[in-house]
Amino acid sequence: MAQFQHPFQCLRYVARQPAGLSDVFIGSAGKNIYVYAAASGQRLDVWPQNVDTSAEKTDAASTTQDQCPPEKRRKISPGSEEQKNGESKQALSPTWSNIPIVVTSSDGKYVVAVTAEDKSVRVFSLGEDSQMQQLSSRVLPKRPSALVLTHDDQTIVCADKFGDAYSFPLIPSGEYIKDHAQVKPYQPAATSLTVHTKRNLESLEQQLRQAELSKRAEEKPALNFEHQAILGHVSLLTDLISVTLPAGSPSSRARSYILTADRDEHIRVSRGVPQAHVIEQYCLGHTSFISKLCVPSWAPQKLISGGGDNFLLLWNWIEGQALQTVPLADASQTSEVSVHDIWDISLIPSAGATEPVRVILVGLEGYVSVVDQKYVSASNGENRSSQLLCYTLDNESLNLQDTIQLSGNVLDVVGIDSRGLILVSVDTVREPDSTHSWKSAPSSPQTLLESFRVNLGPDSLKWVPVEDSMAVKINAEGTASFPTILEEKLKREFDDALYSLGNLRKKKGEE
Repeated sequence: MAQFQHPFQCLRYVARQPAGLSDVFIGSAGKNIYVYAAASGQRLDVWPQNVDTSAEKTDAASTTQDQCPPEKRRKISPGSEEQKNGESKQALSPTWSNIPIVVTSSDGKYVVAVTAEDKSVRVFSLGEDSQMQQLSSRVLPKRPSALVLTHDDQTIVCADKFGDAYSFPLIPSGEYIKDHAQVKPYQPAATSLTVHTKRNLESLEQQLRQAELSKRAEEKPALNFEHQAILGHVSLLTDLISVTLPAGSPSSRARSYILTADRDEHIRVSRGVPQAHVIEQYCLGHTSFISKLCVPSWAPQKLISGGGDNFLLLWNWIEGQALQTVPLADASQTSEVSVHDIWDISLIPSAGATEPVRVILVGLEGYVSVVDQKYVSASNGENRSSQLLCYTLDNESLNLQDTIQLSGNVLDVVGIDSRGLILVSVDTVREPDSTHSWKSAPSSPQTLLESFRVNLGPDSLKWVPVEDSMAVKINAEGTASFPTILEEKLKREFDDALYSLGNLRKKKGEE
């Protein structure tokens, strides 16, 4: 029986030609990361290899256990056994089912990935032979929700679902020893021999209990890797980006900023590390959760934000000024849209053009009914998860262009400047325009990637599908497979791994 293949959840194109190396294409699908040759689409590496028996994976699991806060227990996959006396009868299986975040350094030497369930941020080196070697695995207190590298590629900035953001070096400097201030233990002046009244005895017992709790709190080891808590929100952090403005705009020297968004409709502009505690500005205008922020590479003073509203907002984020509201749904519809992602794409000029093609692409997760808080079915024609909205950006407005229609729901997009095209990861498991209705059987062949090229018209842009050799090769090789028939619980877990924005929407009466 034919099986489904894991769709690519995250795509990255790594240009390494300036360093004299061949470009590579990286994608995460399920619990694996795949590395392909950009020229041919040939698979070069898979991490982790031999998931069930790899010694490398066992070492990584051991490292993760060493760095995990002792008060937290990691969930072990069914069928695995805990290590005893440094040995294990059965190798540990990965404690993650998906890799939602993958970022690469600008020089292509390093890859940073988040394995969600075990809360780990893993750093890999990408060798000349395009093989990935894990350098470190650092576990955060809460599950990471967003991650970026600073402009100099030296620092990782990571946000978690508890509302906190941390910074730590891309490459650890060495063994980290946290300084613990010596605190004199609290000792009540009175004792049970000097106190006689019932009320005073109760007060003394309460003081002793509090002293014991304080002692236990001091004995708890902190994260045992170099890190710094740089900022925090009072609600779940949904996205985070690092921006560096060049010298002369708006200040006389280059300055770095961190932009963060949360579930409570807030966008905060903070200074860059190590001054992230200084808040420069707020961008307030959303009425629902914010799921994505995008600062175009060619317009660093502009910000596009989207979330659970029926619109996008274009900002001058330096001044906290909203420049434009871009509707995403008909105002007469009693439904709301969730923005899945926003991508800024810049492609080299095509034949007959002198300027690069610069567009903003927006993916939607689908409409959500305001009445019953359930996803609207695709049969009513309102759901647009299989479409990519395309906009061009001028000084103070976004202008809608040709919409790209895909064969399945849009998961991620990457632009390949050197080829003048985009690659789109599509969901081959669910019915188009549905986030919960599974196909009865996989299509043959399963198209994991679709490629498009843009044609410049007199008044607008037109996207046309093309056959890219790399995409064809990757589709033919496929990814890890899984059965077409699964228990409902596993299906829900698989759905939540890809489509979780509905959980951010506040229920009626929730503040």
